[in-house]
Amino acid sequence: MQATRTTTVLTDGTNVVPRTVKGLSLVSLFNDFASEMVYPLLPAFVTGALGGGPVALGALDGAADLTAALLKWVSGWLADRPGWRRPLILIGYLTAVLIRPLISVAGAASQVIGFRVIDRIGKGLRTPPRDALIADVTPPAARGRAFGFHRGADHFGAILGSLAAWYFLSAGANVRQVIAWSALPGVVAFVVLAFVLARRSAKTGAAGARSPEHKNGLTEAESPGQAGFWPPILALAALTFCRMPEALLLLRLQQAGVAVTLVPLVWAALHVVRSGASYPGGRLVDSVGPRIAVTAGAVLFALAIGAMGLETGAVGVTVAFLVFGGVAGLTESAERSLVARLAPVHIGRGFGAYHAVTGLAALPAAVVFGELYQQLGSQTALWGSAAAVLLAAGWWLVVSPAGTAESTS
Repeated sequence: MQATRTTTVLTDGTNVVPRTVKGLSLVSLFNDFASEMVYPLLPAFVTGALGGGPVALGALDGAADLTAALLKWVSGWLADRPGWRRPLILIGYLTAVLIRPLISVAGAASQVIGFRVIDRIGKGLRTPPRDALIADVTPPAARGRAFGFHRGADHFGAILGSLAAWYFLSAGANVRQVIAWSALPGVVAFVVLAFVLARRSAKTGAAGARSPEHKNGLTEAESPGQAGFWPPILALAALTFCRMPEALLLLRLQQAGVAVTLVPLVWAALHVVRSGASYPGGRLVDSVGPRIAVTAGAVLFALAIGAMGLETGAVGVTVAFLVFGGVAGLTESAERSLVARLAPVHIGRGFGAYHAVTGLAALPAAVVFGELYQQLGSQTALWGSAAAVLLAAGWWLVVSPAGTAESTS
């Protein structure tokens, strides 16, 4: 009887993504709407209005990313405790809603860094329990589509935020005003979240319910404390380390001749590609498994980044940059689906470890490729990143499990 019901859900295109996932996707849409009204403006705000330099800008991203990565590890462990997921998710989003608009009143670069770090504290708190909740409420065979739907909504919010920032600036608003207006979609995100979690709590009696695999009587297969969990996660971290940071890709666009005023629009177009590719990418994950999807994403990354290193002018580099957007559709839902599969019982810890390790890998990557870019030029850095990703993909193929969640659970 149970098998029949599950099949019905999976074959009905309207029901394959649970309501809770749709609600959390709407939350991410509005939250990223708010975030992307702010983030693309921070370099100009810090170096222009506040008189900071490249060091301050680097400290801004470095301190924020480090804070988020470390907190994700802690919140992942807390998310496995009964009753902790809901408050962690609520506090995480509320922190962003309250702190992000305060950047508009900052009087020094150091204050922006402080506000940004607190904003990332919220991200560190909410991300592992949110991803664990998505995995919990979704049948294993549909997790690729569920995560793909969520990531698609998140990227769609980034489109709206980037376009809103461009519109307000074009209409004569200053940077501080645009950042302050980001409070509005942030408040909407939190209100929607409160409704979604209240409905979920009333339905289940506990936001921290155990995963479907555990309910079906499976014993723990892997967890962050066991050897089988770490090789694929470390391979994903290696892929992250080998990827050129997006800030340098934006710099490459400018050096290729893309006007600074057009960069926000190109950034929005990138998220159009990401949003459009996320759900199809999730369907691919459910069909062929994370192993093939991540490998395909690595190959696409190498091709797109390698093309950006060619002297093809502004149009050619922009097209390659947009093709790069398809990587997210192939990898984001695949990686999350894999984590849920590797840690079916301690799923919060699994997501905490995954987000923390891959987040920490991005920090030295920014330093290494930034140095290559500055000392040896954009082409060397871009082609070096492409080659390194292909090598890391080879390791990934060796250590990643084959098959889909449905065929192996």
